[in-house]
Amino acid sequence: MKTIYFDHAATTPVHPEVIQAMIPVLEKHFGNPSSVHHFGRQARKIVDDARSVMAQSIHANEKEIVFTSGGTESNNLAIIGTALKHQSRGKHIITTEIEHHASLHAVEYLEKQGFDVTYIPAGESGRISAEDIYEHLREDTILVSVMYVNNETGIIQPIKEIGQVLADHQAYFYTDAVQAYGTLPIDVKELGVDLLSVSSHKIYGPKGIGFLYVREGALLQSLQHGGEQERKRRAGTENTAAMKGFQKAVELLMQNREKRNETYRYFKQQFLQNLRDEDIQFSLNGEQQFAVPGIVNISFPGINVETFLTNLDLSMVAASSGSACTAGSVDPSHVLAAMFGSDDPRTRNSVRFSFGMDNDEEDIKEGARRIAQIVKRLTL
Repeated sequence: MKTIYFDHAATTPVHPEVIQAMIPVLEKHFGNPSSVHHFGRQARKIVDDARSVMAQSIHANEKEIVFTSGGTESNNLAIIGTALKHQSRGKHIITTEIEHHASLHAVEYLEKQGFDVTYIPAGESGRISAEDIYEHLREDTILVSVMYVNNETGIIQPIKEIGQVLADHQAYFYTDAVQAYGTLPIDVKELGVDLLSVSSHKIYGPKGIGFLYVREGALLQSLQHGGEQERKRRAGTENTAAMKGFQKAVELLMQNREKRNETYRYFKQQFLQNLRDEDIQFSLNGEQQFAVPGIVNISFPGINVETFLTNLDLSMVAASSGSACTAGSVDPSHVLAAMFGSDDPRTRNSVRFSFGMDNDEEDIKEGARRIAQIVKRLTL
């Protein structure tokens, strides 16, 4: 039986061309980019080239790119680093109830340090409004943190509109764009964001590497103490091989994003139609006109998500009940609880399916068939 992977929002396989790009760096270019000799200069060029590609991909300049270990570190640096640096101007933060735990837990840490946090609800649409942000702004608000695309539902948030609301306010605007970067074109100036995060392993690059965009002139408090790498914003010897792989993944993304989106959009349509053809009951979570092509969150009435996921795994289908960072937990999804209420059955019977470039039409058809068989068996 063929294994079918429908969990690309959790992580993606590393692209073969990314692997090939990394091998020469691992084999030959082992120098420390901070060293002044030939080996160091070779490594420094790899870092500089990668930084240039990252900057171009979001219409930023190279000085605004801070390499990190991925989305979690970027979230922590953006949220905690900004709050600590600017607490003399206020201690109020606005975020949403549907953020990734890497953001929510960072904000919860700040609450324990005496910061005041407002959590904006999303409602059943899964989408917040810029008006909600405006209504909760205060003179002492120093940071607004809203993710661009929700990792569980795939719903796009109104980042540009929020940026316009904050244009004349002192608050810094941060968006976690980890799920958005592979799908949506991003221009940080048009969005009006001060900080934005990206992770390599969501776009067929290696794990353990990401970047944080920090608008020129924006100030952060570094959370790591050591050397002066990344313009003193993130200490630590650079992971040159991962940066090279990340660069290649971004280059491939820029070349193929629209084609990938068309493919995923088709996969989603076929997947849902195949489920309908199997005559099983289901509903989609979140307002679909704002959903990205590659993610769909489905409620199957009458099932238990833990039992369902176990049966999916036994049937060689990989999917998720929500964020991969809580995949081992049987707790209801905090995102769906925020949308529907903690007692709603949808928080305990919903599964996220996310499609990728390693899927094909046969995967979509066969995967839907196996899923339908399990649903029928569990709802007899």
